[in-house]
Amino acid sequence: MPQIHFEKTRQPLDVPEGTNLMKALLEGGLPVASSCRGDGVCAKCRIQIVSGKENLSPENDREKFLREKFSISRSERVSCQTEIRGDVTVTTSYW
Repeated sequence: MPQIHFEKTRQPLDVPEGTNLMKALLEGGLPVASSCRGDGVCAKCRIQIVSGKENLSPENDREKFLREKFSISRSERVSCQTEIRGDVTVTTSYW
């Protein structure tokens, strides 16, 4: 079972493969910024990927559009559009 690790002090979360990153973080008790509630409109739910980006789903068309529209760094993913496929380490500025 994949784990979400955190750059700052926090226990990792075990999640089933294919779990949506935003939902996993919310269910794990972590706040995730969003004004569209995960509909892939606002891109506020971007999460910095510290390591393990190869263990995430490829960017879909919606995420590619949001990356361009909001000039999102390549080190970040739009969490509502991202599935976990293996271990990953993440962080945000507000945790």
